[in-house]
Amino acid sequence: MADHERLICPSGALVESGKGVRFEVEYFGEAGPAFVIRKNGKAYGYLNRCAHVAMELDWQEGVFFDSDGRDLLCSTHGAAYDPASGRCLGGPCNGSPLVRLRIQERDGMIYFTGFEDD
Repeated sequence: MADHERLICPSGALVESGKGVRFEVEYFGEAGPAFVIRKNGKAYGYLNRCAHVAMELDWQEGVFFDSDGRDLLCSTHGAAYDPASGRCLGGPCNGSPLVRLRIQERDGMIYFTGFEDD
């Protein structure tokens, strides 16, 4: 399930509580959409799949935050997630978290290094 380290984007592509950067990962042998965002100065990454129903979260490409820039929000069902942990904050996710990615930021670049449960 783990990919090798892969460059995603320059650090400057992620603005605090702004648009995320989408990319593909291999998850259980299949290609799947993923994304990175920046919150509280740190880059976080998740599989782009709501924990409620396997639908992509963003309503426009790269738009993952609610209008206040506080929580990640599923555009289809309104499930809300904590950007730093992927924890369900409310809505139909019923406590199920997002799938977290291991993200590293160094030398002005963002890298995907695998899944948190690897």
